[in-house]
Amino acid sequence: MVSFFEHIPSVYRTAILVGGLLLLWILEGMVPRFRFGGNRYKHAGTNLFFTLTTVIVNTGLAFLIVKASQWTSTNRFGLLYLVQLPLWLHAVLAIMLLDFFAAWLIHWVQHKTAWMWQFHKIHHIDTEIDATTALRHHPVESLFRIIALFASILILGVPFWMIMLYQSLSVVFSQFSHANIHLPQWLDNALSWIIVSPDMHKVHHSHYQPQTDANYANIFSIWDRIFGTFVKVPDTLSIRYGLDEYQDPRYQGIGPLLKVPWETTGVAAEKVSSQHHNL
Repeated sequence: MVSFFEHIPSVYRTAILVGGLLLLWILEGMVPRFRFGGNRYKHAGTNLFFTLTTVIVNTGLAFLIVKASQWTSTNRFGLLYLVQLPLWLHAVLAIMLLDFFAAWLIHWVQHKTAWMWQFHKIHHIDTEIDATTALRHHPVESLFRIIALFASILILGVPFWMIMLYQSLSVVFSQFSHANIHLPQWLDNALSWIIVSPDMHKVHHSHYQPQTDANYANIFSIWDRIFGTFVKVPDTLSIRYGLDEYQDPRYQGIGPLLKVPWETTGVAAEKVSSQHHNL
């Protein structure tokens, strides 16, 4: 496994991304959690555009991740090198802590920082959540996430193969948690004690702000349970997705979504005010 992820070809990484989307797309058609109100193919086209921009940004800045990983490995620098760890434990801790720093924490920060929320919110403007929503991120937000991953590698000390393993798992779990698939309630509940299940993450996409600011996790649900941001909604079919200020259908198009962060709508101020009201 070490050798595989150390030298994983780009075509394999693409296959993981595309293969996961294709499999979940088929399952969504067979056992959907909710019925689409709009055009499923047009919706996918918009989200796949942002998937492409995410891939472009990640590929363009991949050298930062490679350099950081090589430097920490060569110099045995980082928290995970403070004590001699068995390889398997180093890998488990690396994946869990990368999930915390490079996913949960940066996600939480984007919700709590008004100017960063301006870019992140295009992920929340989606009014019909499915697997393609997983990588619906503004290109600037993709920069935030790369910087968070870069910093996490330097702090923790993570070999390159573990990063590739983490990113592969992150893509698959993100697609799964966004997927519009119907799981038996007992199974979804059981999964949510360990990983982020589809019903757990649907709460995060609610238009109701106290629920939007909950369930930030990407792979492991433990982070939301530890930091008190876990919220359970008994019937996720009652959730209305999106943001109240962006219900106009034009905001499901690529052009308007790219321009959203620079619109003077006052939404950022409203969000900060709402957050203070809820404290």
